[in-house]
Amino acid sequence: MKIDIHAHIVDRTYIDRLGSTLRLETEKTADGKTLFRHNGYTVAWSRDDMFDIDERLRQMDRKKIDVRVLSLSTPSVYLWDEKAQIGVTRDINDALARICRQHPDRFTGLASLPLKNVDASLHELDRCIGELGMKGVAIGSNIDGAALDEPQYEPLWRKIDKLRLPVFEHPMFPDTTNLRGYELPLRVGLIFDTTLVATRLIYSGIFERYPNFPYIMAHSGGALLMILERLDNGYRLFPDCRKHISRLPSEYAAKLFYDTTSFGKAALQFALQSVAPSQILFGTDDPFIDAGPSHVEQLGLPDDDFKSVMGGNAMRLLTRAA
Repeated sequence: MKIDIHAHIVDRTYIDRLGSTLRLETEKTADGKTLFRHNGYTVAWSRDDMFDIDERLRQMDRKKIDVRVLSLSTPSVYLWDEKAQIGVTRDINDALARICRQHPDRFTGLASLPLKNVDASLHELDRCIGELGMKGVAIGSNIDGAALDEPQYEPLWRKIDKLRLPVFEHPMFPDTTNLRGYELPLRVGLIFDTTLVATRLIYSGIFERYPNFPYIMAHSGGALLMILERLDNGYRLFPDCRKHISRLPSEYAAKLFYDTTSFGKAALQFALQSVAPSQILFGTDDPFIDAGPSHVEQLGLPDDDFKSVMGGNAMRLLTRAA
């Protein structure tokens, strides 16, 4: 079975709210995309076929993908203020649950949370898991600038750990002051922010205090795997880097999960050299990237490893959250 861990819901109500409420500039492209732009860069984009669930199912069939795990992409719900965020989050979770109910054998969902209000997030988590049947949580790499290791999020990590829920981290935009032009917030900023949040969560001891939940990183973990020796050296050299943890950062990183949406053969081979195949999950970033399984097939993995990456590992994580 092929399970795509990194795929997204594209919802018209959410997109309309995003553009109008946040006063984003709209730009149409010759190939049919609608770009929502702010301060000279694209915050989000859509294309008409992204809203067509039947067409998305046909695409899955053509690519021989059995199941897609849907979550909300960047910028998620975090740009709204605290009060509005609660309603927007509830609505997008309801929209996602409807799709999953209509096609229970093809889609499953990860809940968004209104993280500017942790109490509201805990209530929404209960609703999404208990009433809507979602299998885990999608969390951004920063919450409108707030870091995920800040003290206010401790109750959330505690509850997620107790429930052993998978957490799928999707990057948000970092401070874009020095990322002007060339769509650098999308091309470089997202990768930077995934790397940053994983590093903060490791050094802050989140994974030491809460070792029971699977943490899955988009885009093969950004650059985290490439800088592990640097992080380990920080642990050896500086008291600040070992204040909250008792082992090398690379030991925590080895137990995290990484999707395959870096796409390039060299990047995927590096990930497989850095962590065990049991920690790698097939992902496509559908419908924003028109990808099938070819980027994993080209690696020539042994059959057992290929089956694990393409679906076995994801099935294990989603089943344990059932």
